[in-house]
Amino acid sequence: MANISSPLTLLFIFLSSIMINHFHVISSKKWCVATLNATSTQLQGNINFGCSAEVDCRPIQPGGSCFIPNTLVNHASFVMNAYYQSHGRTKKACSFKNTGTFAATDPSFGKCVYAS
Repeated sequence: MANISSPLTLLFIFLSSIMINHFHVISSKKWCVATLNATSTQLQGNINFGCSAEVDCRPIQPGGSCFIPNTLVNHASFVMNAYYQSHGRTKKACSFKNTGTFAATDPSFGKCVYAS
């Protein structure tokens, strides 16, 4: 094995630490969205609950930035995430009676921006 001088070793460690800090391999951001097996009744219940719990539901109203596509799963996911983000970002805040799940990819689209 080759001997590497102390200054070169220190330089290598220094440069390596700089490079590692520039790689964003794992995102710590999570979004709460509706599960694919949630029923229409459950999704509507999640919307009703979130909107009554101080979540701003204007974006899912007609003309709002998240109204289109006008589907329960999209509207529920937006409301569920807003609730999750504003209530401590805990597993419990995304449970919604087991109809919520975590997404590691930002579900925002177009003008519809999900809080993170």
